[in-house]
Amino acid sequence: MNEKKIWQKSRMELLQDLSCGDGGLTAEEAAERLRKYGPNELQAGKQKSVFRIFLEQFADFLVIILILAAAVSAVLGDVESTIVILAVITMNAILGTVQTVKATASLDSLKQMSAPTAKVVRDGRVLQVPGRDVVPGDVVVLEAGDSVCADGRLLECASLKCAESALTGESLPVEKELGEIPGDAPLGDRKNMVFSGSFVTYGRAKFLVTGTGMDTEMGKIAALLKSTEEKKTPLQVSLDQFGRKLSIGILIICAVLFAVSVFLRHENVMNAFLFAVALAVAAIPEALSSIVTIVLSFGTQKMARENAIIRKLQAVEGLGSVSVICSDKTGTLTQNKMTVKKLYTGGKIISAEEADFHDPVQEPLLRTALLCSDAVVSEEGEVGDPTETALVRLGEANGFDEGDTRQRWPRLTEIPFDSDRKLMSTVHQLSGGLMMVTKGAVDVMLDRCIISPQERADVERANEQFSNEGLRVLAFGCRTVESTAVRLEDETGLTFLGLIAMMDPPREESKAAVAECIAAGIRPIMITGDHKITASAIAREIGILTPGTEAVEGAVIDSMSDEELRQFVPKVSVYARVSPEHKIRIVRAWQDRGNLVAMTGDGVNDAPALKQADIGVAMGITGTEVAKDAAGMVLTDDNFATIVQAVKNGRNVYANIKRAIQFLLSGNTAGILTVLYASLMGLPVPFAAVHLLFINLLTDSLPAIALGLEPHTDAVMHQKPRPRNEGILTRSFLASVALEGLVIAVATILAFHMGLQIGGAATGSTMAFATLCLSRLFHGFNCKSDAPVLLTRRMFNNRFLLGAFGIGVVLLGAVLLVPALEPLFQVAQLSWKLVGTVVGLAFGSMVVIQLLKMLRMRFK
Repeated sequence: MNEKKIWQKSRMELLQDLSCGDGGLTAEEAAERLRKYGPNELQAGKQKSVFRIFLEQFADFLVIILILAAAVSAVLGDVESTIVILAVITMNAILGTVQTVKATASLDSLKQMSAPTAKVVRDGRVLQVPGRDVVPGDVVVLEAGDSVCADGRLLECASLKCAESALTGESLPVEKELGEIPGDAPLGDRKNMVFSGSFVTYGRAKFLVTGTGMDTEMGKIAALLKSTEEKKTPLQVSLDQFGRKLSIGILIICAVLFAVSVFLRHENVMNAFLFAVALAVAAIPEALSSIVTIVLSFGTQKMARENAIIRKLQAVEGLGSVSVICSDKTGTLTQNKMTVKKLYTGGKIISAEEADFHDPVQEPLLRTALLCSDAVVSEEGEVGDPTETALVRLGEANGFDEGDTRQRWPRLTEIPFDSDRKLMSTVHQLSGGLMMVTKGAVDVMLDRCIISPQERADVERANEQFSNEGLRVLAFGCRTVESTAVRLEDETGLTFLGLIAMMDPPREESKAAVAECIAAGIRPIMITGDHKITASAIAREIGILTPGTEAVEGAVIDSMSDEELRQFVPKVSVYARVSPEHKIRIVRAWQDRGNLVAMTGDGVNDAPALKQADIGVAMGITGTEVAKDAAGMVLTDDNFATIVQAVKNGRNVYANIKRAIQFLLSGNTAGILTVLYASLMGLPVPFAAVHLLFINLLTDSLPAIALGLEPHTDAVMHQKPRPRNEGILTRSFLASVALEGLVIAVATILAFHMGLQIGGAATGSTMAFATLCLSRLFHGFNCKSDAPVLLTRRMFNNRFLLGAFGIGVVLLGAVLLVPALEPLFQVAQLSWKLVGTVVGLAFGSMVVIQLLKMLRMRFK
């Protein structure tokens, strides 16, 4: 048969065409298919090369302008300006490349850790191969605890249960069975199929592989990613807009200055052009992009140490600005394991913590729960149905070792669980003879038990109470039997022992994390495929479902238009029974309301919404590969509390970036105003090209980087998220930049005039250069806070800024005071009196700015 046609056939036809009995494919046939179709990876395509990543760092408007400026400077012989521009943009590109490669490597290591394997039947032997090497036609053996690496049709099945929450969002395992079921039936109804991305919790089976990679149900959901677009974070948008506006503004100023110099002052065209280029170099904050990248890089390293791997660099800032977090429930807010919460026996409700095996009333119920279970719990992990592992943990918590208990009362025979009759029974040898113990659904068990009407009514009330609390309830009973040859008809006339209610508990940190989100002005929303009652109980317990909000099922929004959904979403805190399409619509509705949305999740069904969201957050342990690839951040501990810490880090990083930008722009504003003043007043050029080189590499970059490393504070979590449409250059921010730049410019211009009067142009240029440098070093302390910091503890809490200040002062002192460096840096020799004047003017500018901050705070 033609191999291409095989891929196009239905699963039923594949079963007929490819089934080779228990033998499956031969090793040669499997190898041939693997060579022809390649590994079954969901994400086709090769990773970008390091060189390509490096080149992409230059795809920025501001960087392109700077490259053109460097080229012009080189043609005109301005070597110093060319060096400074190229050095800074190259450093920026290297930093961005290193961070991207490191993040990719971290994610690849996660993938290797979670890569599944499969047991396939080839040449009559069972071989263990990487899951990506499984091909259509293989026969795969499944056992409890195995991951399913492909879609397939069951050939053999023995009490098989598969957890398919990665596909459906439903936390409870699905019982599988042999039979003929239409291929277009809903996933939950296709019980004769197993699906890639799920895992076996109970039983064993063999299945014929019918689909791999993008041909699986997981692949179909992954295809939804094509309909969504990548989102830029607010910082990216702001910096893009700012870069364009700033560059255009500077080019206009330079053009006007050039025209004035040539046509009004009749200066030499070449000298006027060189002056304009010098102004452009001084005005454009070429260190801006590199500073932002460096600060973000340090932010990602800090977050990686705190279990959050950043796949997209700017996600650090974006996550700190989100106003809505749409979170999956299973495995994200909860522990993804069932836990017994309450019991009902002897006519009363007992909490799990109060359960006691030594109580003669409770002992039969608790012993039955442990014996009527196939789960195994050990130091290596848990294998089996989550419901049964919860029963085993309950027994062990009360002193009954699983192995010892089953050895003392061994299982002689069993009637396996069946979804139709909703019961499971096992037979054991007890001191009084053979005993059959049974567990099952409450309504079914009550019909099989000998129980009085009053007692039945009490049991039903307890069951209703448990159900309203979102608990899953199992009933237990027992009876003596004559032999081990028990039949279905023997599951009657049971003695009622009691009820055990359990739930998938929330993580211990979830409640505090949700409370911190709310305090920070962030709206947490639960979106899950689980039942509404269960989801509501969890959401209420951890604080997501609050008075005034409600829980709804996804079907409620099916009939709503997009506009109706936008008006509806603020009222809802919990969405249950949702599909991948529902999740995307909910995220978009919040975005349309002007919110910046983060979406957390671990399953394939979460991936489209993760990509639609402004910031997608995937789980590293339980998360599927599709979810990780769609997300901007991966949590290595699957802990919702880590998201809150990431939000805190993101807000602090953004605040530090603003401090660094404020420092750069206000300092460059001072330089622009000084140059413009000199030009308009017909004075000599106040700075030489080498002065600009010194300012850009030392008094620009080092303090700005240090401000980007300002110690983080919890105070940011008491602020509301900034509006989605608010740029980084707000009116108040620009006003502060302009005012502070003006103060530093005034100090620089005063020094320039003093130098001109005392020693001419050379001394004036040296005084202006020294004052601007030292003023900017002092200005680093101004930018630490909107409040005054002079002589406070906060002024000295950043060792990086103190180091940058010290290095700058030492180097500036060397340039001014070491005679051998004077010709190299084109400075005139200054007397100690003039040096003291420079220090006084520079420190005076800091004092003035601190006084202005104090006045602004008092005015507020």
